[in-house]
Amino acid sequence: MKVIKYPQRSEWSKILARPAFDTSSLNATVSSILAEIKSGGDKAVISYGEKFDKVQLSSLSVSEKEIEDSDKLLSEELKSAIRTAKDNIEKFHAAQKFEPKKIETTAGVVCWQKAVGIEKVGLYIPGGTAPLFSTVLMLAVPAKIAGCREIVLCTPPDKDGNVNPAILYAAKVAGVNKIFKIGGVQAIGAMAYGTESVPKVYKIFGPGNQYVVAAKQLVSLKDVAIDMPAGPSEVQVIADETANPTFIASDLLSQAEHGVDSQVILTTTNENIIQSVITEIEKQLAELPRKEIAEKALQHSIAILLNNEEELIELTNEYAPEHLIIETKNYIDFVDKIINAGSVFLGHYTPESAGDYASGTNHTLPTNGHAKAYSGVNLDSFVKKITFQEISKEGIKNLGSTIEIMAENELLFAHKNAVTLRLK
Repeated sequence: MKVIKYPQRSEWSKILARPAFDTSSLNATVSSILAEIKSGGDKAVISYGEKFDKVQLSSLSVSEKEIEDSDKLLSEELKSAIRTAKDNIEKFHAAQKFEPKKIETTAGVVCWQKAVGIEKVGLYIPGGTAPLFSTVLMLAVPAKIAGCREIVLCTPPDKDGNVNPAILYAAKVAGVNKIFKIGGVQAIGAMAYGTESVPKVYKIFGPGNQYVVAAKQLVSLKDVAIDMPAGPSEVQVIADETANPTFIASDLLSQAEHGVDSQVILTTTNENIIQSVITEIEKQLAELPRKEIAEKALQHSIAILLNNEEELIELTNEYAPEHLIIETKNYIDFVDKIINAGSVFLGHYTPESAGDYASGTNHTLPTNGHAKAYSGVNLDSFVKKITFQEISKEGIKNLGSTIEIMAENELLFAHKNAVTLRLK
């Protein structure tokens, strides 16, 4: 982990740059696969599954029996944990339901909104080095609350053609309608275009590697909506002298183990905490099963020593982290000052992994600085809002001349006439 002391503000953007990888040929490869999925349907999907996942499938669908059998393959302890997490996610997202309200903007002119669940949504769940059954809950639970009629899930199978049972169990608990054994770019293409087996959806959600991210962005240009631009995972920790170096190291490593392209940052005004954390990272790293992955992520991760709290806040808002952990004695004072972050974890006993799994907030969050403009996934991500208006005879008299004047000055006389005829 590189240590940077008291950098000038002019250096911040360079210091905070995310890891960059050569993706020059990526879009061409992804576009080619998508085109084949669009024209070849199931046959192309199965062919790419054989090529990338090393499995030959006779059917893309997960059967009801496979879903039911998942129950028997998991410990009661894990099933209980999944149900508890599901309940907390449900409570938090149910509280986000939109309450419609009619507003009379002018006498006789009434306007309101209605929230409607997106009819068909597609969820992509990675199943490679880390089968993310928690992401099933994070996406399917709010989709169900929002009233999405069809929830389609794609996830890659193993070499025997089986889907991780925890993914299947979480999908059953959360109310997923259809599950398919499809991974990578071909999964995104199948949900974007539809195939003989996979329904075309209206919006695609979920994380993935750089190929999946590229596929989502390409299909979003004209075929389907997506949740957000997303890239490698990241965390920033703000710490002071009261912070526990052991906790901080564990928080940084919990993100570093996600992938070699993950980034972790420690920011502080206390120089002693930096060395203590680095020492603790080395100690904990040696015990991690995913040590090699975390080590590579740490190669482009940094600890930054700053002058004061004002710089801490300004640098944080410039970086716009996916996850922000504030381990300081006055952490609550930071709340109103943080304006760019995906999800914030406050205090010494709030690990980022709580949000990843079971506290109730959503872990599908904007990365790569997109927290400056995007929210994480929430109930609104699964709904669209339709506006309604009702104008009485009195209302058109009260508002009509305003509409006529504006339409005439935009040289749109048919617009004006639609009002004029009603006023006669």
